[in-house]
Amino acid sequence: MLELNAQHIRMHQSAPDKPAALEQIAQALSADGLVAAGYLAGLQAREAQGSTYLGQGIAIPHGTPETRDQVHSTGVRLLHVPGGVDWGDGQVVYLAIGIAARSDEHLRLLQLLTRALGESDLSQALRDAQTADQIIDLLKGAPQELALDGQLVALNTEAEDFDELAWQGVRLLKRADCVAQGFGQQLPIDEALPLGQGLWWLSSDQAVQRPGLAFVTPARPLVHQDQPVEGLFCLASLGEAHRAMLERLCDLLIQGRAGELSQATSSRAVVQALGGQLPVDWPSARVPLANAHGLHARPAKVLTELAQQFDGEIRLRMADTDAPGADAPGVSAKSLSKLLALGAQRGQVLEFLAEPAIAESALPALVAAVRDGLGEAVDPLPEDSGEPLAEQPPAAPLDSAVRPPAAGTRLQATAASPGIAIGPALVRKPVALHYPERGEAPDVELKRLDAALEQVFHEIGALIAEAEIDSIRDIFTTHQAMLRDPALREDVTVRLQTGASAEAAWAAEVEAAARQQEALHDALLAERAADLRDVGRRVLACLVGAESEQAPDEPYILVMDEVAPSDVATLNRQRVAGILTARGGPTSHSAIIARALGIPALVGAGEQVLALASRTPLLLDGDRGELQVSPDDAALERALALRTQRAERQRLADECRLEPARTRDGHRVEVVANIGASGETAEAVERGAEGIGLLRTELVFMDHAQAPDQSTQEAEYRRVLDALEGRPLVVRTLDVGGDKPLPYLPMPAEENPFLGVRGIRLSLQRPALLETQLRALLASAGTRPLRIMFPMVGTVEEWREARAMVDRLLPEYAVPDLQVGIMVEVPSAALLAPVLAAEVDFFSVGTNDLTQYTLAIDRGHPTLSAQADGLHPAVLRLIQMTVEAAHAHGKWVGVCGELAADAAAVPLLVGLGVDELSVSARSIALVKARVRELELARCQVLAREALSLAGPREVRAHVLEG
Repeated sequence: MLELNAQHIRMHQSAPDKPAALEQIAQALSADGLVAAGYLAGLQAREAQGSTYLGQGIAIPHGTPETRDQVHSTGVRLLHVPGGVDWGDGQVVYLAIGIAARSDEHLRLLQLLTRALGESDLSQALRDAQTADQIIDLLKGAPQELALDGQLVALNTEAEDFDELAWQGVRLLKRADCVAQGFGQQLPIDEALPLGQGLWWLSSDQAVQRPGLAFVTPARPLVHQDQPVEGLFCLASLGEAHRAMLERLCDLLIQGRAGELSQATSSRAVVQALGGQLPVDWPSARVPLANAHGLHARPAKVLTELAQQFDGEIRLRMADTDAPGADAPGVSAKSLSKLLALGAQRGQVLEFLAEPAIAESALPALVAAVRDGLGEAVDPLPEDSGEPLAEQPPAAPLDSAVRPPAAGTRLQATAASPGIAIGPALVRKPVALHYPERGEAPDVELKRLDAALEQVFHEIGALIAEAEIDSIRDIFTTHQAMLRDPALREDVTVRLQTGASAEAAWAAEVEAAARQQEALHDALLAERAADLRDVGRRVLACLVGAESEQAPDEPYILVMDEVAPSDVATLNRQRVAGILTARGGPTSHSAIIARALGIPALVGAGEQVLALASRTPLLLDGDRGELQVSPDDAALERALALRTQRAERQRLADECRLEPARTRDGHRVEVVANIGASGETAEAVERGAEGIGLLRTELVFMDHAQAPDQSTQEAEYRRVLDALEGRPLVVRTLDVGGDKPLPYLPMPAEENPFLGVRGIRLSLQRPALLETQLRALLASAGTRPLRIMFPMVGTVEEWREARAMVDRLLPEYAVPDLQVGIMVEVPSAALLAPVLAAEVDFFSVGTNDLTQYTLAIDRGHPTLSAQADGLHPAVLRLIQMTVEAAHAHGKWVGVCGELAADAAAVPLLVGLGVDELSVSARSIALVKARVRELELARCQVLAREALSLAGPREVRAHVLEG
């Protein structure tokens, strides 16, 4: 995050003009290693686009998106020019804040600076400042107002004890953007102050972003420290912002009026009693913001100038259901600082409120100005942007021009999970759920909602009882907990009080909560957002009376656009014979889910399959990647015979699963397992694993609210080693980053997190985290074989720095059987294999990432992912380079991506010289059986020939022919 620091201010400088000032700023940023020398061109280009003058003698020069590659590190440098610099249009700058940022981080700095831009002009004070500390004090500005409005009040909250009630207060502060991660941990609950009459007080000034006060009351009587708890104030303290409110609260208590708070039936009553902000009942108008960089300085200035032309008050607030302050009174549209502090972004909806006397003329003018871009050229938003929620639209609408494949059609798709499936199609497409926005009386709508919540709760309970897999039961249990979320119900209740229907209130609040979870940059919370939308839609369907299509009585083939992670809960292996998706590739969620459940699947079949009529007979071959629509009797007989053969093949493979995998001519290939937790080890061994080729360590980190200590990690790793009984364990060190962050490792937003700080890059930036994990691994090993590998290594320097840490720690532990290597996931690692092979002990090729980086295709992309096939000759060549370099130095190579379990890929990987195949436990027996069918010499020929083919389709065909 960009921060202001007195050490970064160059005091008492002079510049004859703006270009000279920009040159000095660029030199300061470059001299301190923040930017490259070419950043000056970015500063100049940005000024050419429009002035960066902020107001009151302050400018914030920064680069353009095109020059972000010139930024080495985020930071600011300040230039104090008491003589002033003409910034154009008569604007004189006394303080220029040069910004180096890789994304739109400067927008956050804008919000911080707006506190300085109050009613009085800072220009003179900046010019007269003598020390850097004086500058910082000026930029801190006036104390912020205390946030206290309806969104910070929760009445009759379900809480088992005082701690849980306090957590609900913290949750409200987080939702209002008052506090950051860590506030809850710093809150001194043991030091809670009883105010008397059942009211309590908690406060902290740690991790506070803006001052705010939350108030929560329990749904049932609570006791804390032998005293009743009828209401709890939770303060995010910053300066003296809360003083006036505290004085008002003391007056209420002295007058014996605490019951107005603890017994309040509406958040409005609480806010009014405490003198908080209440929304005005004025005419309003909404308009989506289309400016690329949101409501930053230049468009905000245009807006304030327009608002100031009207003789009356105009306020602005965020209309988005999930935006902080959506139910607040708004800020003055005539105040530049207040507008900037909103931090409005492109796509968010602005709501103007104007005094009745001027509303008729002011509101249309303001809306028109925003639509025209407020002085900037803007690209249009999607057509549905900003429209009030009136229906739940389909996630991926089907093109009406797409026709279903005719009877007898054979379609080629990507083989995702082996097996043959026969059955009627159940085409599951999201349908629009229509409902009225306005409802009857709030109590009537609340009863309807409660009835729907109860019905869905019991429906999910029945599914839990039927579920056979623990992970699926866990998903359903999570869904039930979401239905019982007291804070969500409270938010919906507040919306019902405004006249919303139960459907509209529920849909809006569920979407708001889901977006807030996604915005926290937490991988687990982002997954929970998908679950929340799922359960939300289930309740919504119950409210509108929509009935899902009845599944056929016999086993059926589920046809969907894409199977999301949360859809796993609906896949009953006894009912779902196969899965067919329009989108996705061999490493997409649909494919991975199907393989995990042992369900035959094809992915990436195209939109035409979504146009199939339900109950259309289908024949799906998950080995050959073929779909037959309405097959004839002869085709069905052949398929049934083939399925019988494959079942027999699986039976024979299972019988020999504990035997080693050797080709017909005696070449040995180790087959090991990929796992994510210690509890999976025993099953992997029982299924024939000769070791663990990939232990993903992320789960042990994700299961804790803070980074697990050495003893916690050591216990987990020791359990794996114990279950292996002397078999080797390959452990991947922590592999998280911007694409899958941890809540206690906050990271700035990245334009492309897959190319950002993740894997070993993050670990090297957090050496204490890596050292703790390495110590836990070394301490758990003893005399047992341990292999440590670092993920996402792209340079020799990264490898050497990581290896050096192992070498430094190793003398403290006795680990006689230790090897240290890297994952080859980045093409640069494969290209550097001849250099790296001389230093590493082994390579493990992560084909999922290597494929997407080599082909520049996101494996989760809705339309391109089917092309992300690891059998592309370009990927095979990188594997070949890696193996040849390793073997030249006597080192071994494993493959731990999805490709290792692909029946078409196994002969090529064996032919390329791969020594180890690491697959899911379910795939071990068949992979071993596949190896036993092969001859090394023939595999080597196939591999050489495959390298010269045009693409993965040709490679797969060549393997089938060979």
